[in-house]
Amino acid sequence: MRLTVAAFLLLLVPPVAFAQNLTSQALTDGAFEVEPLLDGGTGGGRAVNTQFLIAGVRFGKVLTGDHLGGWFRGNFEYAGEALPLYLVMQPGGTVYGGSFKPIILEWNFTSHRKFTPYALIAGGVLFTTSNVPPGNTSAVNFTPQAAFGFRIFTRPKHSWDIEVQGVHHSNASLGTFNPGLNGSVMISIGYSWFK
Repeated sequence: MRLTVAAFLLLLVPPVAFAQNLTSQALTDGAFEVEPLLDGGTGGGRAVNTQFLIAGVRFGKVLTGDHLGGWFRGNFEYAGEALPLYLVMQPGGTVYGGSFKPIILEWNFTSHRKFTPYALIAGGVLFTTSNVPPGNTSAVNFTPQAAFGFRIFTRPKHSWDIEVQGVHHSNASLGTFNPGLNGSVMISIGYSWFK
């Protein structure tokens, strides 16, 4: 018997969740979010031989009530991330780093009861123990990104979060060369608590 992805996700959601609008309970104006997360991914284009493993925590606050109508109904959330583990596995060896994203601008699509899609843009800084990419580049890189994800609410004010990110790593010419790591693709899994 094949277990489809949808059936598997339904197993994660307790029966009480079907009777409640878990999205409207969690994503309210003024709600705070804390989300431990784990990311992994690979570089794109000429950087396909570079992989990433990232761990940290996201802190957010919902700044508005719901706006717009229909499927686009939603609210605005501001967040930031502290990522003390940012491994870059590149030619020449693995480089340890840490990153923070002080700007995450997120729109939560709140028209669904248990599954909440969201889209975001973000900007951050990555500090590493060696140059990334290798060569006469820099140990400081900027990490603008865009992402799309969704939350699966398992009980009131608790959700599993899955996100696909497109990340650009660039030293903004802080080093002699700025080849960048264009189009890196990351998958993020996290668990959020709302208060």
